[in-house]
Amino acid sequence: MSGVVYVIRNGLQWKDSPKAYGPHKTLYSRFIRWSSLGVFDRIFVALTEQAGRSKRLMINATHLKVHRTSASLLERGLFPAISDGQKAA
Repeated sequence: MSGVVYVIRNGLQWKDSPKAYGPHKTLYSRFIRWSSLGVFDRIFVALTEQAGRSKRLMINATHLKVHRTSASLLERGLFPAISDGQKAA
C-alpha cells in the first residue's frame, strides 16, 4: 500500500518508483486491481465516517508540470507581474 501511495503522492511514473517497494509492474497491477475492487472507495468511506462530518471527502491531487523555460518568462517581460509591490532584493 505504501508504494502505491508514494507513487501517486509524488506524481511519479510507475517505472520511477523506488526499488524498496518492489517491481513497478507489481505496484501498478496492485493499484489497478484494488481500484477495480473498490478498495480505495472503502478506505475513503471509512475515513469520512471516522471524521464525523459530512459523507464527502475531497482530496486535492493537483499536479502541475511547467516547462523549464517558463521560469524565465517574467524576466523577459512575456508574463505580467503578479503584483505591483516592491520586489524582494
